[in-house]
Parts: sequence; C-alpha cells; structure tokens
Amino acid sequence: MIEVSNLRKEYGDLVAVDGASFSARPGEIFGLLGPNGAGKSTSIGCISGLLKPSSGQVRVLGHDVVRDARAARASLGVVPQELALYEDLNARQNLQFWGAAYELRGSELKNRVQEVLEICGLLDRADEAVKKFSGGMKRRLNFGCGIVHRPKVILLDEPTVGVDPQSRVRLLDLVKEEAKRGVTVLYTTHYMEEAQELCDQLAIIDHGKMVASGTMDELRGMMGERDLLRMSGSFDPHSTEAAIAKLPGLELVSVDAESLMLATAEGSKRLPELFACLSKVGAEVRETTLSQPNLENLFIKLTGRELRE
Repeated sequence: MIEVSNLRKEYGDLVAVDGASFSARPGEIFGLLGPNGAGKSTSIGCISGLLKPSSGQVRVLGHDVVRDARAARASLGVVPQELALYEDLNARQNLQFWGAAYELRGSELKNRVQEVLEICGLLDRADEAVKKFSGGMKRRLNFGCGIVHRPKVILLDEPTVGVDPQSRVRLLDLVKEEAKRGVTVLYTTHYMEEAQELCDQLAIIDHGKMVASGTMDELRGMMGERDLLRMSGSFDPHSTEAAIAKLPGLELVSVDAESLMLATAEGSKRLPELFACLSKVGAEVRETTLSQPNLENLFIKLTGRELRE
C-alpha cells in the first residue's frame, strides 16, 4: 500500500530525510517514532505529494507520487499536525467541503458526513462553528476530514499533540477502527506509549535517518537482556571512556561532562565495580537510574538521547 525506497529530502545544506526505506501493508499501522525535527513530517509531506523528494521513490497503491500524483493522492487521506479546518464554518460544513474535494456528491456526501460526525463523536455539535470547539474536538474533526472520502491509506502526523487524555484515547480508538477496516495507517509520533499501543510495525527515525525498524517485539529484542544505566554527575569524557572500556560486558552509550549512559546485563550487580572504576578516574556520581529493557531504552541506546529532547 505504501512503498518508500531510499527517500531523501534536502533543503539546501540541510538533509531532512536521509535514505528512508520501508513499506506498509493493508490493515497495518506503521509508526514513525522520533523526536521533533527528526524528519517525520517531511516524510509525510513527500508521501502525500506535498513535497517533492530530492531523490528516491515513493509509491501509494503502486502509483508513483511524483509521476502519477493524481492517482496516488486519490487513495490518500491526510491528517496534518496543523489543523486543516475552516473555523468560521461548522463541523458539518468542513466535512462537506473536504468530501466534495474528493468528488463525493449528493446523498453519498450527505450520508458519509453524517456517518463521520457520529464516528468522531461530534453529531451533537455538528452545526456549531468550529472556532467554539475545544482542542480535542478540533483534533477529532481534523481526523474526520481526513477519512470522509474513505481513503485506503491514511497519513497521520502527530494527531494527538496538545489534546486532553480523554480525546487522545478517542483518537487512538478511531485509528484502530480504520485499521480494522483494512485501511493502511502511517502514524508519526514522539509519544512512546502511543507507538507501543498502536503500531504493528515501527521505524525509529532520528536526524533524518532510520536507525531501526521492525515489530515491537523485534525492536525490544535489540536491547537483549541488558539494562540501561543512566548516571548524572561530573565526568571527564576521555578518561571515563577509557575506564569503561576495561570493564567487560559494559557498553558505553554516551558520555559528556554531566552524564553517562551504559547498557549492561544485570545492571544492579555491576554497580559496585562501576563506582570503583569511575572513582579511580576522578568521576563524581550524584544520581544513578537503572531501567529494564524497553523501547525507550532502545531509542536512547541508538541515539544517545531521550526521545522528547
């Protein structure tokens, strides 16, 4: 349904997406997980045809988004991070506009708008101006505008940013329902818990590069049985790195003047020798956090930083 091969997008000297490749099947929720600025929205822009790739190829239902743009877009529904709503119109009118843009007419358009209003929980507010809606209601309507024409592929770019917990749960349920109907969903997020709850396949993206991809179990397995040790304090990076290299079974993830991150099996048992080793090179440890293997630890291990940084 979606095929991305060696996608690259440059803005002058800035490389926003650098060689991304992945594919998504019918009924699958494929997630792009990464911090703000990682290249997720740019990838969505290239797949939707709003941005022209610098190189590489993107196909939607077999149609090249550059050479056969109209056919590719006909099957797409796009839910952008920035709300694509006319706030002076009411919810029904917004849905009618976007449905008509995809050539729905007459009773088909009327019935589908009514159906989407019900799906999104907005039927009782259908004739109220959107500018009076809460943030969560606007997000749900934004989603509705993206599915009103029954697309076979939906691109969702951070659809739950800034919404209340109740609206977030409702939006995630709407995404799952679309996938159950056989729709392919490409979902970008920087929320770890959303990725873990929703996605059948997942790609971790950072600085425009895909650093890992696979099922949730495959990604978790990349951490093996190793814990992640995070220490804050005072460190000389050069001497700390040299000292850690002498300890078998410890993998240095990152080190700077104020923090140290390591991956190791049975981390709690390694603490005494680690503290002794660091003391010998003049390091001062003020706080230590030990966490067991999970997706967030994998992201830190691969990128050397927290997801929300």
